[in-house]
Amino acid sequence: MSSLLQVDGLTKRYGRVTVLQNVSLELRSGEIHALLGANGAGKSTLCKIISGLVPASEGEMTLEGDSFAPSNKQDAESRGVEIVQQELNLIPTLSVAENLLLTRLPHRFGAVDTRELHRMAQQILDRFGLSDVSTHALVGSLGVGRQQMVEIAAALARQCKLLILDEPTAALSGSESEQLFAHLQRLREDGVAVIYISHRLDEVARLSDRVTVLRDGTLAGTQPTASLTTDAMVDLMSGEATASAKRDHVCHTSSETAMRVESLTSGIVREVSFTVQRGERLGITGLVGSGRTELLRAIFGADVATSGHVYLGRDHTPRRFRHPSEAVAAGMAMVTEDRKQDGLLLSQSIRTNTTLSSLWPRFSRLGLTRETEENRITTEMRDSLATRCESIDQFVGTLSGGNQQKVAVAKWLVRDADVFLFDEPTRGIDAGARQRIYQLFETLANQGKAIVIVSSDLEELFETCDRIAVMSAGRMVDTFGRNEWSEEKIMQASFHGYKDRLQSVHS
Repeated sequence: MSSLLQVDGLTKRYGRVTVLQNVSLELRSGEIHALLGANGAGKSTLCKIISGLVPASEGEMTLEGDSFAPSNKQDAESRGVEIVQQELNLIPTLSVAENLLLTRLPHRFGAVDTRELHRMAQQILDRFGLSDVSTHALVGSLGVGRQQMVEIAAALARQCKLLILDEPTAALSGSESEQLFAHLQRLREDGVAVIYISHRLDEVARLSDRVTVLRDGTLAGTQPTASLTTDAMVDLMSGEATASAKRDHVCHTSSETAMRVESLTSGIVREVSFTVQRGERLGITGLVGSGRTELLRAIFGADVATSGHVYLGRDHTPRRFRHPSEAVAAGMAMVTEDRKQDGLLLSQSIRTNTTLSSLWPRFSRLGLTRETEENRITTEMRDSLATRCESIDQFVGTLSGGNQQKVAVAKWLVRDADVFLFDEPTRGIDAGARQRIYQLFETLANQGKAIVIVSSDLEELFETCDRIAVMSAGRMVDTFGRNEWSEEKIMQASFHGYKDRLQSVHS
């Protein structure tokens, strides 16, 4: 394979803080090159420099032997470099078709040719297996997983020499991920180079040809993937040997019901009923678009349910929350899937975000904020989750995606809720931090808290949950205990609702 991109001595500073120091990298045509590192190691910064999103402070690059220093994203794209970032960059108020072809809208007589626009967009969706997505739908109306696939499809639709993917499967189900992997294999065969950032080391081992590891903004090494075990990858990222054994699962489920959902309906969610006990960790999975996220939003009042009720603890009052504030007041907490839009105040500090949901009465008295207590709790949360930051007064928007996720989790851990709803809680989080989140699940369960975990990562649910429920086509179709579940059973259940829908259409 010939050399495509040469990176020599790249350094990036923000004021006095150096986030990337003297990093060099070679990328070859037709290879999938994994880029690994803990949250804040500099992976996204390196890729932003390569794709023209930020300039380097020092160093140089060459692309196909010619000097390469893109002044912006469009400049990089004109040289054949495309990036799909971890944080979505679609325009929610535009249609799927407009987002797919935003930089190359077809024109006729000086105006956008809408018929041709939707024809071209439909071809892209069909080629990527997204025929069920309407080209006319507003992107903001789609779930995060579907939005992620639309953005990847848009990048793959453009001719490129280098494709950068930052945590592309974080919001995708297993079948959607397989779809992406097939496309990446075709790109490799066509000679396209791929930089693949992922904390899912099984994907890295399966897909990549070589692995480059960054640690604390410096280069820890580049090696052929075949020469590394996943434990060795973790060791390179952390700089120390790590244990590979998983903890034994301890069940803390009690006989007391913490939450009962009865015939809840909201949008695509249709008459869903289930219970979760105190101390229980209930996982919910399903294909992208199955209604997983929408179910949690309806329970929490972020979306208004049209029928059905929620019952909490020993209180037999039927509830249908009209706003998240009502759910919070009733003893519930929710870590949202889209932390950027729904979970954090990016222009505020880590301290403000961590304590905001508990500001009254825990951190205020007589109308004044108790700053000493705020500082103490925020520091404890930062240390327990190993959040990488300059100080607790640093703006959340300046943190890496994984560290933002830790703050989003910390916000609700500070609040003494009875029922915790987690939607993709470890999305974009490195292996070490992932285990800390799992330990927090264990701690909360041991305290008698009820935990509902929506995740597209079955291995995550297998490791952490007492039961797993499966959503399919907006309905909860099956529930499995630890001695009953398997990947095959869950996948069969995931397609169950769609098979019933297809049969009803043909009958």
